[in-house]
Amino acid sequence: MQSAEVLLTPGRLVPSAYRPVLAHRVLRRLILGFAVSYLGDGMSFVAVAWLAIELAPQVSAGLWVGGAVAAYTLPGVIGALAFARRLRRVPARQLLLADNVVRGVFLGVVPLASLAGLLTPTLYVVLLAVSSLLHAWGSAGKYTLLAELLPEEQRLAGNTLVSTLNFAATIAGPAIAGVLVTYTGSAFVIGLDALTYVFLAVLIARTRLPGSGRVEAVDHEAARGGFALLRSHPELLGLLTLTWFFNFLYGPLEVALPLHVTDDLHAPGTLLGLYWALFGVGAVTGGLAVGALRRLPLWPVTVAIVIGWGLTLLPFGLGAPTAATVASFTLGGAIYGPFVALSATLMQAKAPPRHLAAMFAANSAALLTASPLGTALGGPLTAALGPRATLGASGLATVALGAAATVLLAARRGKDTRPGRPRTTYR
Repeated sequence: MQSAEVLLTPGRLVPSAYRPVLAHRVLRRLILGFAVSYLGDGMSFVAVAWLAIELAPQVSAGLWVGGAVAAYTLPGVIGALAFARRLRRVPARQLLLADNVVRGVFLGVVPLASLAGLLTPTLYVVLLAVSSLLHAWGSAGKYTLLAELLPEEQRLAGNTLVSTLNFAATIAGPAIAGVLVTYTGSAFVIGLDALTYVFLAVLIARTRLPGSGRVEAVDHEAARGGFALLRSHPELLGLLTLTWFFNFLYGPLEVALPLHVTDDLHAPGTLLGLYWALFGVGAVTGGLAVGALRRLPLWPVTVAIVIGWGLTLLPFGLGAPTAATVASFTLGGAIYGPFVALSATLMQAKAPPRHLAAMFAANSAALLTASPLGTALGGPLTAALGPRATLGASGLATVALGAAATVLLAARRGKDTRPGRPRTTYR
C-alpha cells in the first residue's frame, strides 16, 4: 500500500493545481481506491452485456442485454428516492462504504452462481439490480467526502482528478475485459469487479477520516426548490432538456454496440473492448481540450457537440467497414468527452450564485433517469430494428436533437435582439 501511495505523491511534473490535492495523505489513499474501483467498472462495461448475451436465448438476446445494462444502473434512481428519508443524514463515509459493500457482495454472487450452474438470465438481472440500489448514494457520498476533505479552492482540482480517473478506466478496463471475456469468461470479469469494490470498502473502513462540518447535503426540499428555480430560468431549463435527451439517445448504444459486434460482425469480445478503449482515449483527449474550448461561445459549442456525436454514429447505420466505425467511434469519444464540463460551465455562468447548489441538485436528479431509460429502450429497439439500424437511428435522432436546439437558440437570440429588448448573451 505504501509503495502505491508513493507513486501518487506530487512532484515537479504535476501541475500546480493538483499538488495540494495529491499532498493530502487521506485523499491519496482514497484516490488509489477509486482508481482500482473505476478499473473494475471499466471491465464490467464490456462484461455485463457480454454475459447477458451468453446466458440469454438468441431470439431474446437484445431484451436481456438491455435489461442487464439497465439493471446495472437504473435501480440507483429508485434507491435515491426510496431511501432518501433514511440516508440523507448519514455521513458521507458510511454512504460510500455501504454502496461498496452491497456492490461487492451481490456482484460477487454472479461468478459463484455461474460456477454452480445456477445462473439464469433472471437471477443475473436481479443480482445486478440489487447491487446498484445504493450506487447513487455512494456517488453522493464520494463527492461530499471530497468536499469535506478539501477547502473550496482545491475542490475543482479534486473533482477533476477523480473524474479523469473514471474516463481513463474506460481506456484500460474494456481492453482488459475484451481479452478476459474471450479467454476466461464474462462471469469471471464481473467477479473481478466485485473484488475492486471490496478493495475500496476495506480501504475506506481502514482509513481514519478527519471530521468536518464544512459541507451540508442538499436535502429533498432544496432539490424541489431547484426544479422551481430551473423553470424560472428558461435558458437553464433548455440546457437540462437538451442534456436529458442527449443522454437518453446515448442509452441504446450500450445495448446495440455489443450485439453489433456479435450478430452483425460475428467478432469476439476483443473488438468490443477495442471500441470502448478507443472511445475512452478520445474522451480523455477531448476533455483535456476543454481549456481551449472555454474561449469559444459555450452554447454553440455545446450544441455542436450534440450534432457531432450523432454524426459519428451514422457510419454504423450505413454499414461502413469495421475500421471506419472504429475510427468514427474514437472521434465520437473526443467530441463527447467535453460535454459534461461545458454544460456544467454553462450552469455555473447562468445560475444565480446563491441558488447554484439547489439548481445543480435538481439538474443531477433529473439526469439520473436519462441514460438508463435510453438503455432500457435499447433492448426492444435492437430486437425490432437490429443492432446496426439502432446505432444509425440513435445517431440520426441525436443530429435532429442538435438541429432543433440550433433553431431554438437562433430564434431565442433573434427574439432577444429585437429593438426595445435587453440583450441576452448566449455564450
